[in-house]
Amino acid sequence: MEWFDNGWGLSLVVFTPLVGALALLAVPKKDEETAKLLALLASLVSLSLAVVAAFRFDFGDAGALQFGTKLSWIPAIGSDYEIGIDGISLPLLVLSAAIVVLSIVYSWDHWPEPHNPKGFLILILFLATGMAGTFVAQDLVLFFIFFELVLLPMYFMIGIWGDKTKIKLPGFSREVETRLYASIKFFLFTLFGSAFMLLGFLALSFRGGSFSIPELAQMGADGQFTGTFAFLVFGALFLGFAVKVPMWPLHTWLPDAHTAAPTVGSVLLAAILLKLGSYGFIRIAIPILPEEAKSWAPAIAILAVIAIIYGSLACLAQTDMKRLIAFSSVGHMGFVMLGIATLTPVGITAAVIGMVAHGVITGMLFFLAGSMQHRYHTREMARLGGNLKLMPILGGFLGFTAMASLGLPGLAGFWGEFMALLGSYQPLEGLSLGVFRTAMVVGAIGTVLTAGYLLWMLQKVNLGEPKEEWAGHEFHDVDRYEFAAWVPMLVSIVAIGVYPKIVTGAANDAVQVLMDKAFF
Repeated sequence: MEWFDNGWGLSLVVFTPLVGALALLAVPKKDEETAKLLALLASLVSLSLAVVAAFRFDFGDAGALQFGTKLSWIPAIGSDYEIGIDGISLPLLVLSAAIVVLSIVYSWDHWPEPHNPKGFLILILFLATGMAGTFVAQDLVLFFIFFELVLLPMYFMIGIWGDKTKIKLPGFSREVETRLYASIKFFLFTLFGSAFMLLGFLALSFRGGSFSIPELAQMGADGQFTGTFAFLVFGALFLGFAVKVPMWPLHTWLPDAHTAAPTVGSVLLAAILLKLGSYGFIRIAIPILPEEAKSWAPAIAILAVIAIIYGSLACLAQTDMKRLIAFSSVGHMGFVMLGIATLTPVGITAAVIGMVAHGVITGMLFFLAGSMQHRYHTREMARLGGNLKLMPILGGFLGFTAMASLGLPGLAGFWGEFMALLGSYQPLEGLSLGVFRTAMVVGAIGTVLTAGYLLWMLQKVNLGEPKEEWAGHEFHDVDRYEFAAWVPMLVSIVAIGVYPKIVTGAANDAVQVLMDKAFF
């Protein structure tokens, strides 16, 4: 399979969904079955090729870029079509392709209003190309294009298929639909961060004479980016990536976007889109500007633990189940950023496994919340009591996934949190032990709060007796499409929890190589 190894394999992983989206344009709107089958086929081909990449990947050389190519693309500005994956990007690429397939399977019989499967599937496939492309791009221009490609599909997904309830905004006389407010807020926040990120990319290109990420990383390791220039560029990259994570206090778009988005939109946003920011820190900011990464690390650690505590406390104040899960992402991504801030192999490996685990677990939680809303027509936890008696399988899935989310040992959520705290005890030499060990203690307190709000949610939603308003209602438990979409995620939660080497086997060596080049 030489054709796979020379760049064609990764290119097909990225662009097959885009080809599927373009083919869907030719399908009549009324022919829903053809549209669904075509979208599923495109996503399955992309996932199959991503799995082939995982099986053909040389784990003995996980720190090197594999299956890559470099072709002249825009010679006028010196940008190339340069792609490749290492042990850091491989798990995220497979996760991205898998979540897209499961989202399409779930949607098969769960379409949001207005009913337009063709348009909805086209947006999912565009998102698939943007997400996968971000994880394989090794050129700053290419990275930026893929990074931004996800913006418009998610904007339309929230704005067209989102929550239609109206809210009153301070300073406005008229009420606005939640979906319109949330989609515009998501768009503006992300665009704000991306503008600074683009300035940082241009500055690196002007100073380094290249858009190639590996070449710029080598220059950074050689100490070519220093002083005020490096400080300002890292600050610009920080804003771009921090909005996407999102880090506190740039997180405010996230709860609104999650709450307003249709179920699949929330799943894709939580499972993959949030990872683009933290991946950007690992792939670009740290290796290209290692000295500035050390300077900014204590501040990032402080913001990360604030996010952990703030996210947990905000969850305890929620009455809407979906909004609670949304705020939980702020806390969980805080652990990812704490691991990154340590600048140690343990911490950054924690971030990688934390990203994968969060993608599977929180994606599953949003699937469950969406299915419960579909049945109860409400997300108010006060009205959802006794769910285990009404729908025992769905309730059991919710309890299991909540336990994984709170970091129960043996399930996927444990490793990212545990390793991030472990890395904080002994951060990179030269970083303040006082700051990071304090962050470790505060983060550990955050794990207790996380358990608190998730157990509180389970008590409100799953336990007790069903409310009187549901007397006489017949609720159907998990259907076949939900089973098909959810069982792989549940199996992954157990598999990663019991055998974390599924992720760390690829990530460990790649992280070690990255750290050695940047700091040693």
